[in-house]
Amino acid sequence: MNKQPLMKAVGLLRYLPIDQPESLIDVTLPKPVPVGRDLLVKVMAVSVNPVDTKVRSPKDHSEKEPRILGFDAAGVVELAGPDCTLFKPGDEVYYSGSIARSGSNSEFQLVDERIVGFKPAALDFAEAAALPLTGITAWEALYDRLGISGQQEVNRHKTILIIGAAGGVGSIATQLASHAELTVIGTASRPETVEWAKRHGAAHVIDHYEPLAPQLKALGYPHVNYILCLNDTDRYWAQMAEVIAPQGMICSIVETKEPVNISLLKNKSAAFVWEFMFTRAMYETPDMVQQHHLLNRISELVDDGTLHTTLTERISPIHAANLRLAHAKLEAGSMIGKLVVEGWGEE
Repeated sequence: MNKQPLMKAVGLLRYLPIDQPESLIDVTLPKPVPVGRDLLVKVMAVSVNPVDTKVRSPKDHSEKEPRILGFDAAGVVELAGPDCTLFKPGDEVYYSGSIARSGSNSEFQLVDERIVGFKPAALDFAEAAALPLTGITAWEALYDRLGISGQQEVNRHKTILIIGAAGGVGSIATQLASHAELTVIGTASRPETVEWAKRHGAAHVIDHYEPLAPQLKALGYPHVNYILCLNDTDRYWAQMAEVIAPQGMICSIVETKEPVNISLLKNKSAAFVWEFMFTRAMYETPDMVQQHHLLNRISELVDDGTLHTTLTERISPIHAANLRLAHAKLEAGSMIGKLVVEGWGEE
């Protein structure tokens, strides 16, 4: 009888502070087998996002079996399920997986092909792994939620305020919005983050620790057509309502801790919408394949030089100690760009 092949992975049994050695542990698991529209991907690199640290953060309950975290990944298709039509073994891919399934911190991962894109040819696996979650979030926020036009001439006299422009999503959203010919006003507070935001397409940068309206007025923008909030919706709610233009649109990716006063938007007929990039995969929506298409479009924009990876730090190889280090760096709150962990070390 043939034994089922095994694979390396990094997971958790208890939800602990990241300085605890058991917060993330090395484990060995059975190598999965794809069925239906699943791909089995050999994972070459993973990036760490705030959602990783949020899911891992201390909680009262524990797991009976190791829970494998990780969302962003780049790798090579090992096997394709019998119903797959978009990919074949050997294809180089990148994706951000599903919050409802086992994660990317494993040598091999099952992922539905409808949320997978072809890796940008111009990037290595680590550079590509930095892009999917932030790229999907930024793309969906701008085009699907805010309804920004894909026609540049429509956008040339419109403005967008991106709160948190130097973060992971902000770094991609700034590039995309600038490419769409919107006037991008980003927020940042440190000299290095101001420079980062400008380098990625922000025409202006204001300080998010100071009141937004006076700074915008000083730039000649009493109102903005769009707002993308990537940090602390509660804190900025009243300010966003103040500076959004009549009939403008606000989108946030950060859940509120307290109820907000939606009536502040009424007289302006302004709209508010959420963006959560896992929605399509969680609910297997009829348009789930749109994430495949938009990742392929992002690859095209990378390969033609329009978009750039936001990778700023690499750690190697992938194991529990290095992923604990990556989580700790992210939780410190001073990261610029994306941190990627790559390779599985000696076979």
